[in-house]
Amino acid sequence: MDLSELPDGMTMTEQEPAFEYMAQAASLFINGEAKLVISEKALAITTLFDAVEIPFSEMNELRLANYAVTIRADSGDYILSRMGSWCDPFYAALCDAYNKAVLRSLFISGKPTITARGEYRYTELNKASSGEAPVHVYENNMTFLPPNIGARRVPLCFVSSMETGSFELTLRLNTGESYTCAKLGFDTAPLEAAIEKHLRTLREKTLAAVKDIDPSLATTPASQLAKLMPEGAAAPIGQLATIAPSFAAALEGKIATTRAASSYAMFKEMCDPAQIWVGFRKNEGTRGSAVDSDEDPDAVVDPYLLWLIAPSPDGQCAVVEFAEANSASFVYRTGGDFFAFARQLNRALEAINFKREVIRLSDEELRKPENVDYFMAAKRTTALQFIRANFLGRIIHSSPESWKRNLLNYFKG
Repeated sequence: MDLSELPDGMTMTEQEPAFEYMAQAASLFINGEAKLVISEKALAITTLFDAVEIPFSEMNELRLANYAVTIRADSGDYILSRMGSWCDPFYAALCDAYNKAVLRSLFISGKPTITARGEYRYTELNKASSGEAPVHVYENNMTFLPPNIGARRVPLCFVSSMETGSFELTLRLNTGESYTCAKLGFDTAPLEAAIEKHLRTLREKTLAAVKDIDPSLATTPASQLAKLMPEGAAAPIGQLATIAPSFAAALEGKIATTRAASSYAMFKEMCDPAQIWVGFRKNEGTRGSAVDSDEDPDAVVDPYLLWLIAPSPDGQCAVVEFAEANSASFVYRTGGDFFAFARQLNRALEAINFKREVIRLSDEELRKPENVDYFMAAKRTTALQFIRANFLGRIIHSSPESWKRNLLNYFKG
């Protein structure tokens, strides 16, 4: 904290040792004069006879009004008042720690390319929201950071169009979502320029990955594939084959060398092979999930993570398969629109950095201390909420026969 923020008569030595604030607390669980301590993951409130810790993962809104800070949490509201001139510094410190936790949960690290402040609004599936917040642009996303669960990370890889108006900018995603930041003032042009630069870089990166899969690709089909599969997102194998048969064959060749080869063969028997979506992601030295894999963590990582999304014969269900040893199959409801489901799955996986356990953990498991970042991400990612809400079950590959039988049982309802 800057020395200029200290109230009259207060020295840095008096406040620094414990980073403590004093306030009058009012809530269902703790009341009275309280000590407040902000940590990396929570706010601790302690009175003479009671103590409570509110994790940032459970905080849904922070508000400063009438010289009091209100915290709306899953457990209820907490009102902190009578802080005098420490009210504003406390609120600023709390928001800063809270936003850092939000950024961690959204897998955002490093410094933003540019920051601004303005109004925001967005539309996702059947949800819409608006407010005022800082806007950060990173190399692969634009992020709104209001002090509530309205924070959003907008992945640039799925951006299908960018529109600019009078001191505002709108990003539209190929999933149908739209995100607008307005009243940006003189920050409008720099924000637009930063996003344009990162969009071009992402397209170039995807183009390089596509050509790495199939070096024989000509310029036009490579460009079409890069647009269809941003950051390696899954796409229908039939569409890939129409654009570039050699690329589709190269992907199938990679699948054939993995544990998913038998699953892919069965999928082609169960549905129209052209409807099966195939995706890839360059691992770049990182491992995917540890939850659904019994592999040696020190083993050599495959260059690519491959995954499949196949529809049930009636399109009411979908099965998701990751081409890694000892990984299970995940079955979901689609609501009858398999294409829309597959797009939302792409969106959800990218949002959680392909930590695939998040798309199937129960709400109870998600609330465990070790999963708090995932819990926060789920609160702020509508696509992830949609995918998780439609999870039906997980099928272990004990044998090809039992796996197929269990899958067909799910498909039959």
